[in-house]
Amino acid sequence: MSRLLAVSGFGAKGPACFLLEIAGRRLLLDLGEGPDFAIRPDLSGIGPVDAVLISHLHHDHTGALDLVSAVGSPPVFATDLTRRLMRASRLPASISSLPMNGRTEVAGLAVETGPAGHAPGAVWMRIGGADGLLYTGDYSGEGRLFPVTPPLLARAMVFDASYGVADVPLAEQVIELETAIGDGPCLLPAPPAGRGLEMALHLMAAGRRVALCPAHRRVAETLIDQDAGPAEAAAALARLLRDSLPLADDTPDQERLPDAVMIAGTADAAGGVAGRLAARIVADGGGRIVFTGHLAAGTPAKILVEEGKAAFCRWNVHPRLAGARALLAAVRPEIVMAAFLEVDGVRRLARALPAENFASTSEFTW
Repeated sequence: MSRLLAVSGFGAKGPACFLLEIAGRRLLLDLGEGPDFAIRPDLSGIGPVDAVLISHLHHDHTGALDLVSAVGSPPVFATDLTRRLMRASRLPASISSLPMNGRTEVAGLAVETGPAGHAPGAVWMRIGGADGLLYTGDYSGEGRLFPVTPPLLARAMVFDASYGVADVPLAEQVIELETAIGDGPCLLPAPPAGRGLEMALHLMAAGRRVALCPAHRRVAETLIDQDAGPAEAAAALARLLRDSLPLADDTPDQERLPDAVMIAGTADAAGGVAGRLAARIVADGGGRIVFTGHLAAGTPAKILVEEGKAAFCRWNVHPRLAGARALLAAVRPEIVMAAFLEVDGVRRLARALPAENFASTSEFTW
């Protein structure tokens, strides 16, 4: 019998951390922090594990990697691109490689991976073959920059249900975002290793002037250097770096904001170039601010939107309802856990997908 326990990530938009017990082995899938109030998984009582597998580099999937000593300091596995893009402070002393698209062995278990679309280096993973578990991590089938493939068949599944039953396609969201941007300076806080570059490519192709912060430019340079996608993506990123305006880390406040769409990290405007520019725009009214991702509790993003000082227009980076249906059709699990979604949202999703056997608690076996 195999067992899956959501240490964190079930019944809330919480940090990803799942314990998989299969074929006598124990694996942790992701070890994140946040996104709300820097919440961390409670590892007390988990005991030693044989390995930690990382789906992608975002903080809510990797931000608690410093806790690996609490589970016996096992080896940590991630794709080479994830390893390269992660901040050194979040990396354990040693980290082993997962393929972007292929098969390897971890602790004697077959681990098969494929690109998950959501971020550079992001992968879904199947552990234990067709009788095992399919874990999507964060998954996005609508973007055009990061590669994505359908996952494999598995008896059990944990999938990215962040958007619940929401089903607005990205194409419609793009129209809404372009309207919200309007004319003149507009700040789009975004994760450099995520939707920020996708938005920049679209807006530049649509004839907008785009300005990029140094963090976004570094990620684009890394993607080109790593040859991490189709040739047309590398060429588009090269044009973006050539034609976009630079946003300096330390632009003087008295300097006029560029008449452009400014895409900068951090995504919640809690720091980085976006944090500085958001504070300036709020103070002097010299532009607009539009957030496009999760509005984490206690962050400037949520506060500014609630106060009417910024707008919100979602840019899909997780599966909408149609995408969830496609994932489930590809994997055909006997039992499935909807991750990163509040309990009421899980119930609504289960009603929308009545043919599926949804786990109703944080633990299931098969």
